[in-house]
Amino acid sequence: MGGSEPAVRVSGRHLPQPADNGLTCSYRTVCSQISEGKGGHQRLIPVSAQFFGSVGDYLDRERPPVEHDRLFVVLRGPTRGRPLSADGLDEILDGVRKRTGLPRLTCHQLRHTCLTQLREAGMALEAVQAQAGHRSIESTRIYIHLANAWLVEQYLEASAAIDADRVES
Repeated sequence: MGGSEPAVRVSGRHLPQPADNGLTCSYRTVCSQISEGKGGHQRLIPVSAQFFGSVGDYLDRERPPVEHDRLFVVLRGPTRGRPLSADGLDEILDGVRKRTGLPRLTCHQLRHTCLTQLREAGMALEAVQAQAGHRSIESTRIYIHLANAWLVEQYLEASAAIDADRVES
């Protein structure tokens, strides 16, 4: 990875930095970045245009000027402008827990939610596996928690397709 210090990774939390290899496009376009995962493995991760728009808003409106290349920084207090640490991310998450009334919310749960939403939006299980960086599809199956309504919808669509084939035959 680029930069003078590694990106933050604690219990699955990875804060991407602008110097990460492969982040070569403007913040308003869809592209992929290469991120180092567990065990030093690299993979392509699609990044949405909305992400770059949000990062652009953060850079324009919130992030103080700094003398380093770290993207996410402390926004308040005596360490303002310093790179955001895992402990700093935990502080932010503590505030989110209090505001939302979700006392056990973790970054890892947010990862599960994201992967589940990708699957429910129609992404193939193998693509979700690649996005998660799982070596085994079984790990991905454990990760996603599909809503009953989604499962019923999938069943009804499959049943309708089977019935339509029978009628045509």
